[in-house]
Amino acid sequence: MSYDVIVLGSGPGGYPAAIRASQLGKKVAIIEKEALGGICLNWGCIPTKALLKSAQVYEYLKHAQAYGINATGTHDFNAVVARSRGVADKMSKGVTFLMKKNKIDVIMGFGKLVSPTQIEVTAADGSKKVVDAKNIVIATGGRARELPSLPVDGVKIIEYRKAMSLSTQPKSMIVVGSGAIGVEFAYFYNSMGTKVTIVEFLPRIVPVEDEDISKELEKQYKKSGINIMTSAEVTKVDTSGEGVRATVKTKDGEQVLEADIVLSAVGVVANIEGIGLEALGIKTDKGKIVVDAYQQTTVKGVYAIGDCTPGQALAHVAAKEGINAAEHIAGHHPEPMDYNNIPGCTYCTPEIASVGYTEAKAKEAGYDIKVGKFPFVASGKASAAGSTEGFVKVIFDAKYGEFLGCHMIGANVTEMIAEAVVARP
Repeated sequence: MSYDVIVLGSGPGGYPAAIRASQLGKKVAIIEKEALGGICLNWGCIPTKALLKSAQVYEYLKHAQAYGINATGTHDFNAVVARSRGVADKMSKGVTFLMKKNKIDVIMGFGKLVSPTQIEVTAADGSKKVVDAKNIVIATGGRARELPSLPVDGVKIIEYRKAMSLSTQPKSMIVVGSGAIGVEFAYFYNSMGTKVTIVEFLPRIVPVEDEDISKELEKQYKKSGINIMTSAEVTKVDTSGEGVRATVKTKDGEQVLEADIVLSAVGVVANIEGIGLEALGIKTDKGKIVVDAYQQTTVKGVYAIGDCTPGQALAHVAAKEGINAAEHIAGHHPEPMDYNNIPGCTYCTPEIASVGYTEAKAKEAGYDIKVGKFPFVASGKASAAGSTEGFVKVIFDAKYGEFLGCHMIGANVTEMIAEAVVARP
């Protein structure tokens, strides 16, 4: 079978790329080895948000008296997990519908590039076939990074996929890593009643965020009962007993933490192994596929988007890159991405949202800056809602008034950040 465009991977970058190419009159196929929608819809963004919503509802019940409501409630952990899986399944079926609606052929199996215009697909039963395409879009995404000191066994040392589908709620958990995945799961399990400890290698949690945001989240997490260890490293984990014993190296010496389970949340690596890049001479750098402003790789006709490329590993970034790639293939002239105006959101409670320069990065770039800060405790709306934690921080260039960055922590800030994105140049 021959196509104009074949997309390798059906995540939040792959399926929009396929849809846009089809809308522009191209004959399109998409290759997926597991489930339509990729990690984001099935094991990442969407089911995680469903878990977090359940935790938030439970938190409301626990503090209902603060709103003048008498309510009591307990939680059913398995029902919470089942709801999350149901949401993910519904979304995956929605992608299946979109593929049919847009006349996109779905080929299930593992795809490997054997030439710039051919992909060999190995089905689940081991059978192989080769499909041809004038253009290929690589959208293979990423997976959980694994550290030598934290070998994931899926039982006592787990990664995010297992963390959202445990059959039994652990009484205690050590979360290694405090990026978005780490702090979101820390909030979820702590809210459900699990004793949580976060271990972060760097000096502060959510280290990619502005320092003031990190300080505020740490304050709120400690207030909620989460134990936080920064400038700390898990050097080994003993799983021979009933639970786990993690040896943590800190500036004050070694400590041994005991828990039922360890969640490894130390980042994501690109899925670029075994897909034929080396044989075709497609250039990679630091584990990512090198692309130009239009997502073209170093081999003509082959594009790459999403988490397997150097841009921010975010679903909305992948979607826009996929659309840009499809439009470029069709001979259009899409505007290249402005990666300094991409909002980032973390859906813990309080939520975190940011765009542009942090205060430190703005100073490093040589700007003379002005900083404004508004605490939600001074907001009538926040007081009425009972969510006064956090603030909005804005950073401007003192000389010309350029809006350099915006950083928020508090209720619903992941919705509010869009206004700052529009306001920035």
